[in-house]
Amino acid sequence: MPFLVLFAAVLLLGIADSMANTYIVLFGADAVGLTPIQIGVWSSVFAVGGITIGWWLGRRFDRRPTRTYAIAVILLGAAGYALLPRVTNFLVLLLMAGTVLGAMGAAFPQVFSLGRAVLGEGAAGQRSAPLLRSAWSLAWAVGPLLGALVLSRGGYSWLMWTAAAVFLAAALTLFLVPRPGTVEVTASSAGGTPVLLTVSVTLFFAAMFAGGLALPLFVTRGLHQQPASVGVLFSVCAAVEVVATLGLAAVPARVSQRALILGGFGTFVGYYALTVVSSGMLMLVAGQVLRGVGIAIVGAAGIRYFQDLLAPATGRATTLFANAATAGLLVSGIVSGATVEHFGYQATLLLCAVVAAVGGVAFAAGSRSRLALEPVPQG
Repeated sequence: MPFLVLFAAVLLLGIADSMANTYIVLFGADAVGLTPIQIGVWSSVFAVGGITIGWWLGRRFDRRPTRTYAIAVILLGAAGYALLPRVTNFLVLLLMAGTVLGAMGAAFPQVFSLGRAVLGEGAAGQRSAPLLRSAWSLAWAVGPLLGALVLSRGGYSWLMWTAAAVFLAAALTLFLVPRPGTVEVTASSAGGTPVLLTVSVTLFFAAMFAGGLALPLFVTRGLHQQPASVGVLFSVCAAVEVVATLGLAAVPARVSQRALILGGFGTFVGYYALTVVSSGMLMLVAGQVLRGVGIAIVGAAGIRYFQDLLAPATGRATTLFANAATAGLLVSGIVSGATVEHFGYQATLLLCAVVAAVGGVAFAAGSRSRLALEPVPQG
């Protein structure tokens, strides 16, 4: 069954990605000896490489849908991570970040585009995004733990080599996916770039990534909780995200996707509001439930919304969404670091709430003219 193969491929891809990228900063600092500034530059080149390669392949996918692009970038990434432990020169690391490692940034949108192309524009294709997104969430729930196990036994070299092997398994799995049919994309069907919607996604993920940096500091230094409590909170969020993402696939078609996504933005704002007034683990855990639901809705339903909006330009739509998320990561690092240093943890979390709220307003405004795309509820 094509869906099960795609699910397995996304699961393997997510496990490898989470194993490597959870510890990539520590690898750069501890194994290579990079300074914080060098790590920041390296991460930025990594993200820019992913955005550029993803945009280019997304356009090519729409002209000729194929599984080749996804397989190729994953194989390049596998080779890059296999070689990474042997590289110590900063300029070589930058070159790898912009090419073989950056290519991995295109893997996520390419696999999701492939799923939509293979499963079609019917109910199965429309539900592929939330279901495949649940595999990604599940992978990120278990991947960091597996990475920690490998790291404790074999160090950074074996961690990167193991991730490379799992990437290779993901690429080989995609060979079992049927070849997608050709889709003719016209200018009218693809539509223009939804600027406000893209900005809203960027703001959401900027708030998510910035909050991910500030939360551990707030929990351990502001509330004086044990460092292990941070892992508990993130595990709760990941578990809720998996369940919520699976639940999205069961939501009837008559339910407005626009209203659903706006609810996701609102839930995410609620998470920050609850977190900043928390005094102990119980309230923090409740906040993570809201966080998991918000990420699941915007992350999964958002992909589907973009795919429906720009159909049949699936590659362009999925890549646009993924690149907007990556842009949020680029913005968040500098902003969150400066805010934490000058204004503190709670102020940073409140700023994240404001950014998420502005993202919700941008989505509401950008989607207002697209209401004709929504299914009409049946009484």
